[in-house]
Amino acid sequence: MNIEIIEDRVINWQRQAHQYLIIKEYEQAANLYEQAIESEPNMISHYWYLGLMLLLQGKEVEAQITWMLALEDVEAENIQSHTQELIQVLQIEAERQENLEDFSVAWVISQHIKELNCHDINNLLKIVYFSFKLNNHKATEFDELGIIDLLNSQKFIDINLQLLLQVLQQVLDIQPLDKFSIDYIQSCLPYLINTPELLNVLLPAVMRIGYTFKLPATAAYILEIYLNIQPKNLEILRHLTNLYYNAKKYSQSIENAQLYFSLSTGIPDKIFAVHLVISILISTGGDWETITLKTQELESLQQKFITEDSLLLDEVKTLLVLTPSFATPHLKDSPHDFRKIHNQLAQICQSNIQAIYDEPFKRYSQSITHHRQQGICNKNKKLKIGYVSYALRRHSVGWLARWLFQHHNHEQFEIYTYLVNYNPLDQLAQEWYVNKSDQAHKLGITALEISEKIYADQLDILIDLDSITLDISCAVMSLKTAPIQVTWLGWDASGIPAIDYFIADPYVLPDNAQDYYTEKIWRLPHTYIAVDGFEVGIPTLRRDELDIPTDAVVYLSAQRGYKRHPETTRWQMKIIKEVPNSYFLIKGDAEEEAIKEFFYKIAEEEGVNASRLRFLPQDPSEAVHRANLAIADIVLDTYPYNGATTTLETLWMGIPLVTRVGEQFAARNSYTMMMNVGVTEGIAWTDEEYIEWGVHLGKDAALRQQVAGKLRQSRQTAPLWNGKQFTREMEKAYQQMWQKYIS
Repeated sequence: MNIEIIEDRVINWQRQAHQYLIIKEYEQAANLYEQAIESEPNMISHYWYLGLMLLLQGKEVEAQITWMLALEDVEAENIQSHTQELIQVLQIEAERQENLEDFSVAWVISQHIKELNCHDINNLLKIVYFSFKLNNHKATEFDELGIIDLLNSQKFIDINLQLLLQVLQQVLDIQPLDKFSIDYIQSCLPYLINTPELLNVLLPAVMRIGYTFKLPATAAYILEIYLNIQPKNLEILRHLTNLYYNAKKYSQSIENAQLYFSLSTGIPDKIFAVHLVISILISTGGDWETITLKTQELESLQQKFITEDSLLLDEVKTLLVLTPSFATPHLKDSPHDFRKIHNQLAQICQSNIQAIYDEPFKRYSQSITHHRQQGICNKNKKLKIGYVSYALRRHSVGWLARWLFQHHNHEQFEIYTYLVNYNPLDQLAQEWYVNKSDQAHKLGITALEISEKIYADQLDILIDLDSITLDISCAVMSLKTAPIQVTWLGWDASGIPAIDYFIADPYVLPDNAQDYYTEKIWRLPHTYIAVDGFEVGIPTLRRDELDIPTDAVVYLSAQRGYKRHPETTRWQMKIIKEVPNSYFLIKGDAEEEAIKEFFYKIAEEEGVNASRLRFLPQDPSEAVHRANLAIADIVLDTYPYNGATTTLETLWMGIPLVTRVGEQFAARNSYTMMMNVGVTEGIAWTDEEYIEWGVHLGKDAALRQQVAGKLRQSRQTAPLWNGKQFTREMEKAYQQMWQKYIS
């Protein structure tokens, strides 16, 4: 037969077969290739395609037999080249099926490629990639396929880095915590270390593992793998320091913070590094001499940043500057000085954020102008209220804000919730905040993503519950996505000029506070926070088990380590010394040995025997914690940073409290709460009064009973325990803000 005729027939067979392949008529295509083999039995490629068509029909055994029979007749020196031809045919079809998103078929084909070449790393990665797509991946697959060993062998120069990164993304998104997944992460990072997209894949996943799923030690381990390859990466060091801190691995946290500072060249990084060192030291009850020196260094760096040309930083550097202010109110009560510096930092940060996101910021501003015109035309409209926070979950803010959501009037207000860094496993978020909102957005940790959602919803008022405890929220508020922006509950005011109001009450800020706040202070008539109560569990603490006599006077302090100040602790020891047969229980999240050393040292200096101190473990739940408060006769508050949620819980449980009132917001929380339950016994305006009240309550059992009776009675009458009344007052404030805005 003429060669040209044969070639034409081959081309025609291939064209027809390909058409059948496209329309999934695999049996018809197989028939054509059978005819081709009958006509040209020596053309081995016909066998490759026939086997493929059988495979696509699900006839895997027949396909393998077809290929093997063809290879049996091939001379030994040609087997490798012909096998490679077959692999290429299969790879092309696997890619086609992948493009069609038929991952099941692509997975089957890749498995057969593996049978032909079990060391093809790209094909093995494809198998894993398809397994994830099909939701049938097992972490052991990395081991079973030999991927880890192959990657560790470092033999590959043609590895598909994009595929390697895609599989890493899948591992981090879906199954990051298994041992084999960790092994894969460790094995693939050396290949990807110079890939620009790596950190964009790695960091969000690590943040989710560490913060959303509360596994900071695992997240830190993953970052350590990266750091072993790039030991001077400042961004990794910064995150690693925070993760070790949250994992209570304080020595590693300090070590990384100090390395981060030594490698930093810019002021923003140095500011944040010093802040990290201070935060770790005060949380562990650490070296206060060092804390004092570091605080002075922080303030010096902040002043330097303000005076230098600090505009047009990137977003990360900008936000590093604002959140370190969080440490200062834990150390001293000087709001005039503090806010003078902090407000300037907030102004700079806002200007930078608006410049970085210039296009969306202008779009938001134009929309607000139009929004106001619509509001003027419809003055009595149903207001759209939005709440943005990462803390609307099992968190102090989450426990306290829920009553506002419970009692909101949905006939007059449309409630939107923006759950930052949303965790689907948090039942409180689901029950109270998703279910009780007209619309809830479950968001990540990207400022622009959050801002765009808020902008799209066209809110009238946006309330921030995070203040400077979350840098992302600061960026969102700086972009002014709503006509009226308010800070409430989460912390003191952030100082960001784009925020219009700060919710307070007659007590929590002094009368002259407006002199040093950039936000307009909006004082509610009674209290800036109210709850309908708390769930209380079964107590697990008993005096006899703590070796405390039944007739002893028991004092308690239940605060996180960073609220403990040596001067306040000294007052507490003076109280214990003055009250016979008294004991001091200490509970709070801190480094156990460091906090013991902290208290023992001050106790010794004040002449208090260490045997009168008891250190309590953390309780298994919030409800059990509240029940266990009942073991105490008196709770001693912290200063200059008071309790907030812990104070509410103490008062709800009917336990007398001693608090020192200061000038700053954080030093007046307990004061406003006590005023709002009608109890003044225990409110101290000086250091000496704090000690006097502590001794007086300890020695006078009748006074304690009188205060406890007032607290029990307050449950029926006090504004602090009336979430519904509080909600009406907040809603009235929103309406007044809106009327003021449009007029």
